[in-house]
Amino acid sequence: MTEVLDPFAAATSVRSLGDGTFVANLHPEWAVGERPHGGYLLALLSRALGDATGLAPLSVSAQFLRPPRVGPVLIRTELLKTGKTVTAARAALEQSGQTCVDATITLGKVPTAEPEWSDVPEMPVNPPSNAIDLAATEVRKYFGLSRVCDMRLDANTAEFLSGGVGEPRMRFWVKPREAQPDLLFALVAGDLTLPVTQNLGRFGWVPTVQLTALVRAHPANGWLRLVVGCRALHGQWFDEDVTVIDSVGRLVCQARQLAIAPL
Repeated sequence: MTEVLDPFAAATSVRSLGDGTFVANLHPEWAVGERPHGGYLLALLSRALGDATGLAPLSVSAQFLRPPRVGPVLIRTELLKTGKTVTAARAALEQSGQTCVDATITLGKVPTAEPEWSDVPEMPVNPPSNAIDLAATEVRKYFGLSRVCDMRLDANTAEFLSGGVGEPRMRFWVKPREAQPDLLFALVAGDLTLPVTQNLGRFGWVPTVQLTALVRAHPANGWLRLVVGCRALHGQWFDEDVTVIDSVGRLVCQARQLAIAPL
């Protein structure tokens, strides 16, 4: 009997060519406009190295060199160090002979025990009744991920939707539509936000230049809670920090990126 993959697993599936390279297909559902989502690309690279090593991503640091298109891609992997606790590797996503994403990934075993100490932001476990379903707003026209991810935006952090201007901070509740969140989806969630610069009146394409994510725990079933903030918008450059918390209050991913805001 053929195994039926959930949509996210199918979208992040890779096929080994046996020499450290993999082929994959970038799905249009996981794109923002015409450009595949950055967190989704990191999940693909991590999937390839996970298949090659049997290990999970602990940290991912990626340079986004150029945006790929929806369609076939080649993933090249290289083991840099193999150890009992930590394995370091490199993975590059190529299309039409050009490198689009170049990542260094630290792999190992994600802790399963409860944390001895944790300091995470306070946020309701489930979205309140006034949370905004992005799939029911105009945002869905360019943010296609709302069709494959159930995404609810905290109405108190959505000034841009009413034409207002506020602080570059947002809060979300997210989960895949036809599956429960897994480790790679937690990694995706570290980039699964609208740009916080929209609350400052900056709209348009926001390319990620560099993103580093720490994967901290396997998420429990249910909503993932995202607390998103920015320390500075300086000229065209801004930072975005995302803290991802699962339904039992466990920190599952921390991500920070440097991105370019539209003028």
